[in-house]
Amino acid sequence: MLKVADLNMRYGYTEVIRDVSFELRDGRITALLGANGAGKTTLVRAVNGTLPITSGEIGIDGQPIDSMSRREIAARIAVVAQENETRFPMSVFEFVLSGRFIHGGAFGWEGDEDIAAARKALEECDLASYETRLMNHLSGGERQRVVLARALATGAQMLLLDEPTANLDLAHQAMMFRLVRERCDNEGFSAIVITHDLNLASEFADEIILLKQGSILAKGAPKEVLNADFLQEIFGVKVLLDENPASRKVRVTTVY
Repeated sequence: MLKVADLNMRYGYTEVIRDVSFELRDGRITALLGANGAGKTTLVRAVNGTLPITSGEIGIDGQPIDSMSRREIAARIAVVAQENETRFPMSVFEFVLSGRFIHGGAFGWEGDEDIAAARKALEECDLASYETRLMNHLSGGERQRVVLARALATGAQMLLLDEPTANLDLAHQAMMFRLVRERCDNEGFSAIVITHDLNLASEFADEIILLKQGSILAKGAPKEVLNADFLQEIFGVKVLLDENPASRKVRVTTVY
């Protein structure tokens, strides 16, 4: 379980995260929503231990993250970052397999279990035929799927996804969220997902956190948080809310 308590962060004299507290339990997905500049990516980078915090606590299974090595963190947390361009000629299979370094492997030393995990992740992400393709020859959407495959191949039980569907078509957007949902439901994974797609968040998340200027405006189940007043305050637009007839989840339509 991830626990964030009274978290504050500054860039110089600018406070970018203010008194943020939440928990992420095994098997759960939390969607992090907010306008551009609200602090979503900064918060996720703090959870991953890649940005220093000013005050507060971040712990995984009761262990403070600042007491853990980068390798220990990588064994527990896998990241699908917003920027994933790869400029050097590494094959798709090599890139996904590189995620297994946390298990002691380095190129040339991977075992059968590492290779099997990499191939399973590629298949799950509809990339089985891409093994020999070069990363720098892929489209943005293809690279995004490869980065997800690498994260899944690590075996880390917590996934941090920063705008993971930004370059994906509709079919692969659904595939990505479905894969994460299945891992959470069946294997005890947990995930934090930054997204601007309110309807995907409504469909797949257990909890939504609305960030406004670095502070939590609201958090709770999608049906509680996705209301017209909160969304007006966060995004400055009017919305219509109804029920998706297929899933019975809240559906958001922007009024332009």
